[in-house]
Amino acid sequence: MTPETALAEPAFQTLSGAWADFDNDGYLDLFLGHENAPNQLFHNNGDGTFTDISRRSGVDLVGTAKGVTVGDYNGDGFPDIYVSNLGQENFLFRNNGDGTFTEVARELNVALPTWSFPTWFFDYDNDGALDLFVASYSFSLTEVVNSYLRRPVRSETLRLYKNLGSGAFRDVTKDVGLDRVLMPMGSNFGDADNDGFLDLYLGTGGPSYGSLVPNVLFRNDQGKRFVDITSSSGTGHLQKGHAVAFADLNNDGDEEIVAEIGGATPGDRYFSAVFKNPGNHGNNWVTIKLAGAKTNRAAIGARLKVTVKEEGAQPRDIYRWVTSGGSFGSSPLQQHIGVGKAKEIVAVEVWWPTSKTRQVFHGIPVNGFIQIREFDKTYTTLKHKSFVLPSVVEKQP
Repeated sequence: MTPETALAEPAFQTLSGAWADFDNDGYLDLFLGHENAPNQLFHNNGDGTFTDISRRSGVDLVGTAKGVTVGDYNGDGFPDIYVSNLGQENFLFRNNGDGTFTEVARELNVALPTWSFPTWFFDYDNDGALDLFVASYSFSLTEVVNSYLRRPVRSETLRLYKNLGSGAFRDVTKDVGLDRVLMPMGSNFGDADNDGFLDLYLGTGGPSYGSLVPNVLFRNDQGKRFVDITSSSGTGHLQKGHAVAFADLNNDGDEEIVAEIGGATPGDRYFSAVFKNPGNHGNNWVTIKLAGAKTNRAAIGARLKVTVKEEGAQPRDIYRWVTSGGSFGSSPLQQHIGVGKAKEIVAVEVWWPTSKTRQVFHGIPVNGFIQIREFDKTYTTLKHKSFVLPSVVEKQP
């Protein structure tokens, strides 16, 4: 039924897109990043059809879009758009709140790297402001090897831009240990050890048969630095990494990593991988499913603030925004949130972008599943049966 929705034509080569309610009318709109064609923004008319508003909204710039992410980086209540381009500077479209956007990437110093691929907004340090990750992409295996050996490199490194909370960013890539050249394509983020800080998994590789380099798992060390734990975690799959997702597949409170494997060249294929989380970190968690009433039903764009208290420590806040995850991969809309050693959740606050309302709940137990519906006075406890994932899956002929 795509033709009936007015999303089928004109047709361009598309690698990445994102759903978001850009005008806060309660309906999800669609942004598409194309290769060598103008970006497109489709407004949801609320009746099952869409209107292409690309030109009048100001997002119809031409690039080689490889990654798209949406987030309200300046906290004005309207989602903004970042587009990662391969071979040219990237775009950051600031939502003006009136149906138009202004491109501000160079103005805010987030236009690099010029050769980039996956990207996402996330709050890596739990300060309540959305930071921006952009993965550089190098076609040179030599540069990747030099980076592993800590030799000088000529290629651009990964980029992490810290949101300063004032609508400005600062490049903290070297400060947090992400100044690496790694050739990532499909990548995503999640909390692999339930400490409340978001980790990164980068699926690597390129079209060439020779571009076989290990996928990489970075552990977020309390928002201060990222540590390469690929070897110790056993996640360094060598074949080409494409779509990546973090998800608690067996409802046991630990997020697995799902990676689609295989190269673009004919014959360069492999079995996809599921990395079972051993769950040996001893941290607690909560999974929260949001349901919009006035805000879009999927609750995309809603913000969660979870306040926890660990024994002998001051209360701390953990922030999550409802999105589908990173580029070249998608994670569940329900939010899996690690809370460390906390045995209680002091408070859960939900901010809804369309109604501009807040809900606050207290006394939510750890290690369980709940649902929060916009405007409701209480939350609902969900029952999900856990099961054991097999340690080894036999490959079918």
